Amino acid sequence: MRRLENRVAVVSGAAGGLGRAIAIRLASEGAAIEVLDRKDASEVCSEIAAAGGPAHATLCDVTDEAQIAAAVKSIGGRHGQIDILVNNAGILSGRSPWHTISREEMERFVDINFLGYFLVTKAVYPLIKKNSTGRIINVASRTYFLANPGQMAYVASKGAVMGMTRVLAKECGDDGVTVNAIMPGMVATPGTTANSQEDAFNRVMMNQCIKKRVTPEHFAGLAAFIASDDAEMITGQTILCDGGGYLH
Repeated sequence: MRRLENRVAVVSGAAGGLGRAIAIRLASEGAAIEVLDRKDASEVCSEIAAAGGPAHATLCDVTDEAQIAAAVKSIGGRHGQIDILVNNAGILSGRSPWHTISREEMERFVDINFLGYFLVTKAVYPLIKKNSTGRIINVASRTYFLANPGQMAYVASKGAVMGMTRVLAKECGDDGVTVNAIMPGMVATPGTTANSQEDAFNRVMMNQCIKKRVTPEHFAGLAAFIASDDAEMITGQTILCDGGGYLH
């Protein structure tokens, strides 16, 4: 029996990038996949279906409470449960000095990268807490630790995700629900490559303990472990998958 058989996983932002890899990996472990994304995620659902797994995508803006409520209601109608939530939908930043960032830009990052996680979690929680295998997984960023210059808005929003993860872990523990944050290294997703050159990936890799590129599939493997029964007693943690690029 596969580790996630008979479980339902909601993955936001899974039309591409890290979310796509996570959705495919959770499906390979037996989970039924529900994708929430502003973009068309039919391709990833078709790939999962071709491999024999159930998958459904809903167009949903994670900052829109009405859209989230409608999506969760539909998921509940299809499955009657949600076992795993992977909050991944977000935006990346280029590099702008902090004093050039407008209030509107800062609010946009916080709205999508933090409040989006909060709103989706709040909406799905009544279904997650119904069972004893609930898992909430927040995709954070090691940029919070690195404090890269020029990424104030991004770092602030992802730092808020880490704080939310810790508070939720304590508040959801009585329901048997684990809450963890996972952080990738520098992964060549479309969003990252749009802002970084090839030599930047090589520099990061050479600073790692393991001199090997981190792939979306590596990161998806971590998500699958945290979603499984093997991680039953792991909660409130921030776990990096970066080849030992940052040791904390």
